[in-house]
Amino acid sequence: MSAHPLVPFSPPSDIGPFHIRPASEDDLPALVRLDTELFPDFAYPYFALRQFLDMYTDHLLVLDDGSSLHGYALSAPSADGRRSWILGLGVAKQLRGQGLARRLMQETLRRLPTDGVHEVWLTVEPTNTAAIALYRSLGFVEQGAREGYFGPGNDRLLLALRH
Repeated sequence: MSAHPLVPFSPPSDIGPFHIRPASEDDLPALVRLDTELFPDFAYPYFALRQFLDMYTDHLLVLDDGSSLHGYALSAPSADGRRSWILGLGVAKQLRGQGLARRLMQETLRRLPTDGVHEVWLTVEPTNTAAIALYRSLGFVEQGAREGYFGPGNDRLLLALRH
């Protein structure tokens, strides 16, 4: 389990305090529901999130208000430990635009160098301008477009951050 403490903060509105913490086994049902709401066409099935939790325990972070989950970030370091991929980032629709995805990404990126990661890669839907702006503001640089990355008609931009 992670040696990192909880990272408490309050978003710039009156929606209350949140914590970013590593996911636990108890979070799986809520995480599956949240992922399905956020990404109905590309949601991870329960078994995949279960395996991600087992494999990337310290890299599956959730945004928690003490009673429910409102977002998550999933990163997966490569076998050699020098590169990591962001496999998922999402915040509940009603809470978007308040800096919560930024906080999840910042905490994800803060943790990766302690694992020896020097490059972070991700893909994003080319029309998701809010996510692209967020990633660029964090230092990610576009590496190109991949037609059909997730199958026919599902193109993605590749972005990378190098330390």
